[in-house]
Amino acid sequence: NYEIMIVVKLTFCCIFLDGSISLSKLITMKWILFLFAVGYSLFLNAQQTYLHCGEFFNSKTGKLEKNKTIIVENDKILRVENGITQAANNEVIVDLTDQIVMPGWIDMHVHLEGESNPKSYMEKFTLEPETLALKAYSHGKTTLLAGFTTVRDLGGTGANNALRDAINSKIVEGPRIYSVRKSIAITGGHADPTNGSKVKLQGNPTYKDGVCDGPEECAKAVRWQVKNGADWIKITATGGVLSVAKDGDGPAFSDEELQSIIATAKDRGVQVAAHAHGKDGMLRAVKAGVKTIEHGTYMDKEVMQSMKQHDAYYIPTITAGWSVGENAKKDGYYPEVVAKKAARIGPQILKTFKEAYKFGVPIGFGTDAGVFNHGENAKEFELMVEGGMPIEKAIQSATIVNAKLLKAENELGQLNNGFYADIIAVDKNAFTDLSKLMDVNFVMKGGVVYKADGKVTAVNN
Repeated sequence: NYEIMIVVKLTFCCIFLDGSISLSKLITMKWILFLFAVGYSLFLNAQQTYLHCGEFFNSKTGKLEKNKTIIVENDKILRVENGITQAANNEVIVDLTDQIVMPGWIDMHVHLEGESNPKSYMEKFTLEPETLALKAYSHGKTTLLAGFTTVRDLGGTGANNALRDAINSKIVEGPRIYSVRKSIAITGGHADPTNGSKVKLQGNPTYKDGVCDGPEECAKAVRWQVKNGADWIKITATGGVLSVAKDGDGPAFSDEELQSIIATAKDRGVQVAAHAHGKDGMLRAVKAGVKTIEHGTYMDKEVMQSMKQHDAYYIPTITAGWSVGENAKKDGYYPEVVAKKAARIGPQILKTFKEAYKFGVPIGFGTDAGVFNHGENAKEFELMVEGGMPIEKAIQSATIVNAKLLKAENELGQLNNGFYADIIAVDKNAFTDLSKLMDVNFVMKGGVVYKADGKVTAVNN
């Protein structure tokens, strides 16, 4: 802190101006200085921050409330008070009276290690692991500043886990991360890392690489990922759009393989997410017990009913579908085999979302950021509203619903006493002009302010 640095300089000036100072006295003075610095730092850390909120989004009720004060101490919300409460001396006041204040958003489907571009299919041969880690850090910080204080990273190389740990250790800045580490696939399935490589370069990928066939290998794959730090397990239950493989939606894992994955994950205390486009693979995964279906492109009413029965949640990733559909129109952006799938599957996701919402399928919020530019995650809100969901429910999906999916409903997703101080603010007209959700004015995560633009003022009382 600046104040501590000034005290240090002045104290040492006094010590060295006194030519008769003894070594023992110097050591004593250094310890006094050290203890003062520690005590002063603890005093500053205990300082409370008062957030004056003109519009307050109650994620539990889905309603906007007027004039609230959020009092933050350290990394938690100490309490929420009705009205604009005056702070005591030396407390920090943040004026958000012309803003909508809400919990930090949670995106349940991102890929922080990469970002779509025409050269991305070559990058797996050219980028070093260290570069991937630096990219993940950059994308994570961009995501945080866009208002997403928590994300679930659904597949990378392991750099995603390293970034999670570095953020938790306060080495770098970024969102709170739940990571699957590496997605699990069948041989040649979506997420087989050797797809598109010539045979001599493919080697023999194993369960350690996220490739498994048969119940026994599938169990090993789950155990390996959890052993190496996975918070969730992700499987590719059908073919995919962006993998260099002809199949985009056919089923992958057998019933026996799925049962092995789910049972092993349950034993290890983690939940399972399933990438799925086609009906058959999706239905198998839901009946086996996966918690979330990602994309869900060709789900029909049979799948929807099964999801409701099995308490499975739909993570739509509409923005990714829109993005790949647009990129497929650009010559050379994707390999030909990918472009054909993207043109067919991408635009379908919004149509499916409309039907799923009408049917009452439980819906969380997830974007597949990385398929499009990180930091543009909030476009998903616009598309969800276009699909028939009111903006209040869309915001709930990105807060209280996703917190429940992460089993963090007592820590995340609400502005309430004892919850993490993950707080964002947007323009007061953002619920009518949804484009303003793309321009978050204030971001606090764990009590630390990471963004406060010109529309936000913070003063010491």
